[in-house]
Parts: sequence; C-alpha cells; structure tokens
Amino acid sequence: MLHTSRRRLRAALLAAASATLVAAALPSPAPLGIGDPLFPHLGNPGYDVLAYDIAFTYGGSNSKPLDAVTKIDARVTRRLDSVNLDFTHGTVRTVEVNGLPAEFATAGEDLVVTPPDAVEEGSRLRITVTHTSDPRGTKGGEGWVRTSDGLVMANQADAAHRVFPSNDHPADKAYFTFRITAPSELTAVANGVRTAKAQAGSTTTWAYRTSHPMATELAQVSIGRSAVVRRVGPHGLPVRDVVPAADRTKLEPWLSKTPGHLEWMEQQVGPYPFETYGVLIADADTGYELETQTLSLFERSIFTSGAYPEWYVESIMVHELAHQWFGNSVSPRTWSDLWLNEGHASWYEAMYAEEKAHQSLELRMRDAYKQSDNWRAAGGPPAAPKPPTAGQKISLFRPVVYDGSSLVLYALRQTIGKEAFGRLERAWVSGYRDGTATTADFAALASRIAGRDLSVFFKAWLYGERTPPMPGHADWRSKAVAAPKAH
Repeated sequence: MLHTSRRRLRAALLAAASATLVAAALPSPAPLGIGDPLFPHLGNPGYDVLAYDIAFTYGGSNSKPLDAVTKIDARVTRRLDSVNLDFTHGTVRTVEVNGLPAEFATAGEDLVVTPPDAVEEGSRLRITVTHTSDPRGTKGGEGWVRTSDGLVMANQADAAHRVFPSNDHPADKAYFTFRITAPSELTAVANGVRTAKAQAGSTTTWAYRTSHPMATELAQVSIGRSAVVRRVGPHGLPVRDVVPAADRTKLEPWLSKTPGHLEWMEQQVGPYPFETYGVLIADADTGYELETQTLSLFERSIFTSGAYPEWYVESIMVHELAHQWFGNSVSPRTWSDLWLNEGHASWYEAMYAEEKAHQSLELRMRDAYKQSDNWRAAGGPPAAPKPPTAGQKISLFRPVVYDGSSLVLYALRQTIGKEAFGRLERAWVSGYRDGTATTADFAALASRIAGRDLSVFFKAWLYGERTPPMPGHADWRSKAVAAPKAH
C-alpha cells in the first residue's frame, strides 16, 4: 500500500503527464440505493451505520431553517471512493470524513461525499455534516411537521432524509443521540431517555439517547410549549407523555390509560422491548397517528374532538403501541415487508377492541374478507404491494396492509390454532428483537412452530391476486368489483 503523501504525489504526476489525453475520472455523482423494490433510490450501499449524533438549533420560529450538525459513525462494508447519504431539503455547508474536509455534491435526493482518500472495507467511517434542516414546504408525513407551537417529526416512509443526512432505510438501524437547543420557554423531547439539560443565557440544550437501535423513519424530535407527564408502567417502566401544556389536565384521562395498555400487550406477546414509552400529542392535522420509537405521535384532535367513541380511541392507542414490537423492535428488511408492521398492529387493535369493548373480531375479519379482493386489486397482495403513487409516498399505506393483512393473521390462526399462533407471536418478537426480518423469516418460523410446511398457505395468502378461502368459514365470500371496460 502506498503512503498517503506518495499516493497524492503520484496522482499529481500522472495528471500532469496526461494533460493532453482524456483522463480517467471518478463517475459523476449519482443517486444510489440498496435495491428496495418500492423505493429504489432509498438507502445506500457500502456501509453500515452504527450511530447518529444529531444537533439541532431552533431559533423559535417553525417557518425558518434550523441549524444542524449530523455526525455519522459507520462501518465500511466494501471499498468506497465516494459515500452516498440520503439528504434533501436542506443546505449543506461543510462535510468532514474521518476529521478531514471532504468534497460533496448533490444528485437527486443524495448527498455524495468524496473523501480525500478511498475508505477501505472493514474500516470505520466518521462523517460530520454541517447543514440546515428546513421545515418549510413540507406536507404531513414529509419530515418536519409544523404544529401550533413548534415542530414534530413524521418521517415514515422515506422522509427522514428531509430532516438529516442518513442511510434512510429501515434495513440499516442504528443508535441515536439528539441534542436540541431551543429558547428556554420551550420544551424539547426526542426518542429514548434524556441524558442532559443545560441552560445558557436564553436557551436550553436538551440531550436524548436511545438504548436500542432504531430505523431512521422512527426518529422523533418535538419542540414546543409542552408538558412532560411522567408515571410508572409495568415492571417499573418509565412512562413519559408529552402534551400541549395548556391541555395537560384535559388529556390526563387518556394519558392514564397507557400503563394498562402496556400490561395488556405484554400479556399477548411478552415484555415491552424498549427503555421507555409514552404518547406525544401534537396540535397538528396530519391525518394519521405514527409509531415513532418509544414516543408515539398522535393528533390532538383524536382526543379532544369528541368525534370518536372511547373504545375506538383506545384501540388506536394500542395500535401504535403494538408497533413498538412489530415494526420498531422487529423492523422490515424491505418496504414490501410492511404488512408485518401494519397487519400485526391492526390485529392487536382489533383484539383489544373485542376484549375491552365487545367489538367482534370475527365480524371485523368477515367484513375485511368481503373487501379483500378489491383491496388486493387496488394495492396488490399484502406482501407484494404496488408502489406508492408518484409524488404521494404515503399512499403506500393502503387498506390491504392494514385489515387486509390482519386477515392473513386470522387465517393463520385458524390454520395452526390459537396456542401455536400465540407461541409464534412471542417467538417472532423475541427472536428478532432489535433487528430486521423478512416475510420469508416469518413464514419459516411459523412452519417450525406449527410443525409442518406452510409455504403453500403463505404463497396464496400473501402473494395471490385473489383472497383464498378462509379456513373454518367456507361461507365467507370476497368479490372484486369488475373494472370498467375500455371504450
């Protein structure tokens, strides 16, 4: 191996000697991806992120860019002359690689970093990006969401890179540290547990750290006039809720339900997988609730509008809680495995509603069965979903991945029995805890626990264009509406 200084001298001499020739050059910066069938440019090859350390400075206005510094600690998995990061919607000021200034360029929604020297397979890679993080011009579900008093994050499915440079795919989970500096009259919270709080003049800096690896789409930072409400959950688990300060008393009847929800979920699938839990209630209209890790995001209106019965609101709270096991602790290897997240969360939502509010699971599944062929026609089979509509990434979250996928779990329970199904669920969340897994992994585990090959069952239920007959319910029918004929 050539010493660095000799390598640079040799490169300069070669360049001078071939001034009249067409010189070989590195490829032009281009967006890359890890080959996800639904998001082909998401994620980046050649490295595995171990940890993020992200600092935001919020000046008090949610219509102005935040100053930010993102530090990435990664392991190189193949030799790289340049490193692609997912990042857009911000201005990059400087980049360093392993302490040295690096060149950078943008290509599509990638930030392409060229270090002074190639990074070798097996080495550590430390990237520091000084940048802005811009909350303007975003819609719900596209990174920062502006609230009445500040900001929250909603990064699913591919919007974390609108907030910070990252390897923005759930296949690459990492530990996170957040440092948020904001005016002292505001409260900043993030995933994990608080590790520091320090005031300097008129601002306060808050630090939070996760104790378990996390996918970028599950990152959460909230800044606003918030109250942090603490209580104790099962086995002494710290429960932390974050709510608009003015609504703290009004929302307490809902907040007090979380320890019971945790106990119920642990009865179903085993110990809660993280260091803390709570709900984050934001005064914003997003059109959805979101399972950001350890701190699920909810719209204020679902609790205050009076538009929904109590049992329904509780079941939605359980839905997001169930995701902490299904989707957060056990994350999808590809976005086509999304049914494992949403199907399971919808399943436990429905089970809770049946047990606590006498809302029949069987009737819900029968209704889903009636609509299932239409859902498959519109969105694809559960494990082979159609790509999201162009420009509407959130459209990936169609009915087929919710009750259409819970229906698969119902059929599986009908096939292998309640006892084996319960063992499967517990084995799934314990065996793949803090990792990623695929549909094939779930099918293989189900076959092992059932003691028989279930590949035919899963092929039909997860990949078929039409819904198979429901075991134990030969009278159930699903009829797709015929598409209109072309004229």
